[in-house]
Amino acid sequence: MEVKERIITGKKSTAEYLKEIWLYRELFWILAKRDILVKYKQTVLGVGWSAIRPLVTTLVMAFAFGKIGKLNVDTSIPFTLAVVPGVIIWLFFSQSLQALSQSIVLNSNLVTKVYFPRVIIPLSTIFLGLLDVSIAVLLFIFFCVYYQFMPDWKIILAPLFIFLSFMSAFGIGLISAVLNVKYRDIGQIIPFVIQFGYFVSPVGYLTDNVRSISDNPWYYKIFVLNPVTGAIDALRWCMLGDFAKFNWDSFIPFIIFIFITFFWSISFFRKHENSFVDHI
Repeated sequence: MEVKERIITGKKSTAEYLKEIWLYRELFWILAKRDILVKYKQTVLGVGWSAIRPLVTTLVMAFAFGKIGKLNVDTSIPFTLAVVPGVIIWLFFSQSLQALSQSIVLNSNLVTKVYFPRVIIPLSTIFLGLLDVSIAVLLFIFFCVYYQFMPDWKIILAPLFIFLSFMSAFGIGLISAVLNVKYRDIGQIIPFVIQFGYFVSPVGYLTDNVRSISDNPWYYKIFVLNPVTGAIDALRWCMLGDFAKFNWDSFIPFIIFIFITFFWSISFFRKHENSFVDHI
């Protein structure tokens, strides 16, 4: 039997670290599969919850902001169609952020007993949200057929913007995962941030509504700094044809946010991952 010797050291180059992640790719798939199975285990509807959640959220948002809030009067397409891209991004972003922030703590038994690159754990959470997103996209197609709406060629860019929304959640979530190991208050703060962010992100309304009703121009400038705003605006642009124009005001801060948080969070995670066992 062939025996391979591996020297574990706390100081690895970026190339060595990436190579080690690749060597443990099988663990990545095992964790991803396990998370999905655990999520729907012992549920009556199973994966059906992935359809119920975006459907109910879309209908409630369309009724609350469209019918009651009267924000649907100036839309050239059914307001429900305008809400769906916001729901897709928000569900993916919020679920990814929640799963990322709790990933290390929930896998504490694995972290304390077996050696592997710890970043594999938060990386594997992407598939939890992707399943729901895939079903939500099918829901959008259903509404398109129902309202006889035909998206144009830009819809092929939808996977790119959905992936970028995960990247925006990944940076914050990875930092939160590290802090949550030492300070369990983070586990209480993240759900509050998600609940608050739901209303300050254009999920059930349009970014143009904020621009038009805001008396203070600084409010709009602060509003577009929200990374979720950039992701939703971009997805609406590619899914809703000529209805939504590309909003550079929100997209540029969105990309800058991803670039800064992604690389800084990886560095922050690598700096602290060797001390996880001490705090867990």
